[in-house]
Amino acid sequence: MLWDLPTRVFHWALVLCIGLAWWSGEEGRNDVHEWTGYTLLVLVVSRIAWGFVGSRHSRFSDFVHGPRTTIAYLRGARSPTPGHNPLGAWSVLALLLLMLVQAVSGLFNSDDILFPGPLYYAASTPLRDTMGVVHELAFEALLVLIALHVLVVSYHQWVKKEGLIRAMLVGKAAQKTGLSAPVATWKALLIFILVAAAVWLGLEQAPQPQPLW
Repeated sequence: MLWDLPTRVFHWALVLCIGLAWWSGEEGRNDVHEWTGYTLLVLVVSRIAWGFVGSRHSRFSDFVHGPRTTIAYLRGARSPTPGHNPLGAWSVLALLLLMLVQAVSGLFNSDDILFPGPLYYAASTPLRDTMGVVHELAFEALLVLIALHVLVVSYHQWVKKEGLIRAMLVGKAAQKTGLSAPVATWKALLIFILVAAAVWLGLEQAPQPQPLW
């Protein structure tokens, strides 16, 4: 198995959340946007945790390599692992970082009418304004990286015939098979539940608006 079930679920759930976040923001559905942001935050943190304790090819140590290996790959060397190539690995880290920044900055935002973020009243006005700008810029950068990601995947899928899409759907493909058995799926579920509980408990401690009387 190349990419285990939790990794594949994380991947497609993140795709769904990004699309839903864009749609809800454009349509003014702040209730949907808010809960999508929470879900995105939990998913990203869970995926980062899985990158340390998950199956072999889901771990950052398996596919993230330094500049020397990345440059060698760009010059034509083979990828050292069957999963993400060295360049793709850095794009994965960049996407996770941007999604994390996007989700966290959204916690400080408000539509100034009905939906203040859970950390809105914990921040000063300058911090709120900064986070608002960060939220917008991070999403624009995210869209650029997503577009590049789709182009590169399309190239590897249809030009190099590597079967990336099939591997991300079912876990393996003709030219994409793993080197070890996956970690038990229940461990990923436990991580997701613990992260969700930690986020909920943490946000519950955030200060609420003071009454005007």
